[in-house]
Amino acid sequence: MKNPFRFFQEVKQEAFKVTWPTGKETIQGTIMVVIMAVIASLFFLLIDQFYKFFLDIILKIGI
Repeated sequence: MKNPFRFFQEVKQEAFKVTWPTGKETIQGTIMVVIMAVIASLFFLLIDQFYKFFLDIILKIGI
């Protein structure tokens, strides 16, 4: 089993090797996620309305 003190030293060393995104990159990524979420929600809304329309037609024929 490793020494806990040494483990935390290694974690600290690895943390310094991480390349963190800049503020601009973070904002761009956030904007892209929001845009893709809006596009996906609109897509599923259209598909849902399409299926609802045809299901209403099918159910009216059955009456």
